[in-house]
Amino acid sequence: MLKILLPTLMLFPTIWLTPTKWLWPSSLAHGLIIALVSLHWLAHPSETGWSFVSPLMGTDPLSTPLLILSCWLLPLMILASQNHMTHEPISRQRTYISLLTSLQFFLILAFGATEVFMFYVMFEATLIPTLILITRWGNQAERLNAGTYFLFYTLAGSLPLLVALLLLQNETGTLSLLTLQFSKPLLMTTWSNKIWWAGCLIAFLVKMPLYGAHLWLPKAHVEAPIAGSMVLAAVLLKLGGYGMMRMMLLLDPLSKELAYPFIVLALWGVIMTGSICLRQTDLKSLIAYSSVSHMGLVAGGILIQTPWGFTGALVLMIAHGLASSALFCLANTNYERTHSRTMVLARGMQTMLPLMATWWFISNLANLALPPLPNLMGELMIITSLFNWSPWTLILTGAGTLITAGYSLYMFLMTQRGPLPVHIISLDPSHTREHLLMTLHVIPLLLLVLKPELMWGWCA
Repeated sequence: MLKILLPTLMLFPTIWLTPTKWLWPSSLAHGLIIALVSLHWLAHPSETGWSFVSPLMGTDPLSTPLLILSCWLLPLMILASQNHMTHEPISRQRTYISLLTSLQFFLILAFGATEVFMFYVMFEATLIPTLILITRWGNQAERLNAGTYFLFYTLAGSLPLLVALLLLQNETGTLSLLTLQFSKPLLMTTWSNKIWWAGCLIAFLVKMPLYGAHLWLPKAHVEAPIAGSMVLAAVLLKLGGYGMMRMMLLLDPLSKELAYPFIVLALWGVIMTGSICLRQTDLKSLIAYSSVSHMGLVAGGILIQTPWGFTGALVLMIAHGLASSALFCLANTNYERTHSRTMVLARGMQTMLPLMATWWFISNLANLALPPLPNLMGELMIITSLFNWSPWTLILTGAGTLITAGYSLYMFLMTQRGPLPVHIISLDPSHTREHLLMTLHVIPLLLLVLKPELMWGWCA
C-alpha cells in the first residue's frame, strides 16, 4: 500500500517545484507511473479475503478494482484538464493539480481502510477538494449553488452514519472490518434499531445517489470542470456503493424487510431518470442523469444481498466508471470547441471531426451495455438476480434497459448526426492528447472483457 501512497504524496513537491514548462508533462508521467504500479494489486488474488494487511490498511477482492480505478483516473484527469487550464496563472494550475492529487490520496485511504471509522473520515475528506474544484473552477455563476447542494446533501446524509458507527463501536467493541464480519449478528427489533439501520445506509444512498436524494448530482456535474465531472462520475459515486457493500454484512437480520422501500425507489429511479434523459437539452446534464439511472441498478443489486447481485453491482460500478468518464471527456471536447453544452447548438459533429465520432459511438455503446462489454455483464447479473428475488422487477428493469438504449442513441444522433449549424464556421481539429485520453478509457473496458474475474469481487 505504501508503494502507492508515498509516490502519491511525493506528487505534491513535484507539482510545486517543477519548472513551469514541465508542470503538466511531469505530473502526468508521475500519475501514469503510479497507475501502472497500482496494477500489481491484481497479481495477488486472495481466496481468504484480505491481503497487504497493516493495522489500518489492506485490500481485498472488493476494494482492489476500485483502488486501481482511482489511481487510473488521476493521469486521465490531468490529460483532460490541460487545455482549459493553460490560460490560468501558473500558481492556480499547480493548485488545481494538487487538489486532484489530494483527492486520489483520500480515495486510496478510503478504499484501503480496514477500520470503518477511517473509511468514514476519508469518505468525508473527499468532499473538500471536490467542493473547491466545483466552486472555484466551475463554468457558470451557479457553481456556488451546485457546491452548496453537494455539500449539504452529503453532510446531511452522513452525519447519522457517524452516530450509527459510534453506537456500533459501543455495541461490538470494534470497528475493524476484519473482525466485524465474525461478530455475532445484532438481533434488533426495536424502533431505535430500525433508525440505526437507516442511519448506516442513508449516507451511502445519498452519495450513490438514490432517486429522491439525487438532485445534487446533475447540478454538481453540470457546473464542475472536466476533472470534477470525471472523478464524480467514475469514483465518488462508487464510494457509496462500496460503503453499502461493507455495511450490508453487519445489518443482516433487519435488511430483509427494511430494504423494500429503497429497492422500490432505486428501480423506479432507473425508469424516471432514464425518462428525464430523453428530454434533456444539456449534454452534461444528460450524462449525469444517466449515472443516476445506472447507480439505481447498482443499489438494487446490493440491497437484495445475493452473491450475484453483489458481483453484478461491482462489475457495473467499474464499467460505468470508465464509460461515463469517457462520455464526460467527449462532452468536454465538444464544449471546448463550441462553448455550448446545448445539443441543438452543437450537432452534426461527425462531418467535422469523424474520428471523434468513432469515440462517441464506442462510448455510447458502452453506456447502453452492448455485448460483450462489462457494462452488459454487470447489468445482466443484477437483472437476473433481481428477477430471481421477485419476477415483478423485470417490468422495471426491462423498461429501464429500453429507455437507456433510447437516450444513448438520442445523445449520439443529436451530437454527431444531422446538418452542421450555420453559426459553427471554424473548429479546432481533434488533438492527439484527446485521442490518447479516450484510448486510456476504452482499452481497460475492452481488456476487462477478456478477464472479468478481476472485478468479480468476493464471488470470484
